[in-house]
Amino acid sequence: MCAIIVSGGSKSANSEACTQKVQAFVLWLTMYFAYLDEFGHIGPFSGRAHPKYNESPIFGLGGILLPASEVRGFATWFYQLKSRLLALEIERSGEASYLWEKKGSQLYTTENVLNYRQLRVATNRLLNHLRSLGGFCFYIGLEKYAAPADHDAKSLFLAVLRETIKRIDQFCEGNGSPWLLIMDEQEKSEFRKQIVSAASASMFGPDRRTRLTEPPLQAESHLFQTVQCADWICGLVGRLGAYVCRPEEYPDLVWTTRYFQSRLKELSPFSAFRRRPLGFPARPDDLPVA
Repeated sequence: MCAIIVSGGSKSANSEACTQKVQAFVLWLTMYFAYLDEFGHIGPFSGRAHPKYNESPIFGLGGILLPASEVRGFATWFYQLKSRLLALEIERSGEASYLWEKKGSQLYTTENVLNYRQLRVATNRLLNHLRSLGGFCFYIGLEKYAAPADHDAKSLFLAVLRETIKRIDQFCEGNGSPWLLIMDEQEKSEFRKQIVSAASASMFGPDRRTRLTEPPLQAESHLFQTVQCADWICGLVGRLGAYVCRPEEYPDLVWTTRYFQSRLKELSPFSAFRRRPLGFPARPDDLPVA
């Protein structure tokens, strides 16, 4: 029932206004919020044993996708999970727990995952809770293969961003849902402009994405529990991607497949790691759209 009172005007006008309000409310209920962060490393990679270019064989963007109606409740739930799991660290920090954050790359280390069962349990609870809310994880990761002198970090980032937007938009198109993208804040203002420009091109260019409501919004992660959760997912996915792309160099990360890969895969239906096949093009801008 629509409880809208419009003073004056015809009955049909009142009915039309009521219908519009109901439609707007239904649209909000079906809207998705996507929270996005980086995983892996944006710089060149020559090998894990290389003295300089050894950070990660992949770079990608990932995070969580939530129905708008579940965002507030999920933020509270994640805050409580974080506060219980990391209570000792939070207490030692002296910071307010709602402003304190733990980076996913620091949380999902081999030592932490293997030695602390409570971390594995909490991670599985997190993934289960996302599923129960109708939410998803997502990630797009690209294996890096260019020589350091040919590596183009900005092109790599923008290629991954375009592919991420495309895949989420296709998912929302299939559901008839609009969506909004919130990213962890980038420090360089010029790069922020390029990110917004790339997203705008995806929205309004020849191959426009019809469901993305606005270009990406940027948020300071310590103020948003949802962005912190996206960072945790990226911390886990970054380890998994390194193992998937270079298992011979990262045998210590086999735990990513043992404990989390199958559940992540079930919860991330429009996600992928893209490995370099033989004869792959030399620049990330040339990546085929899958």
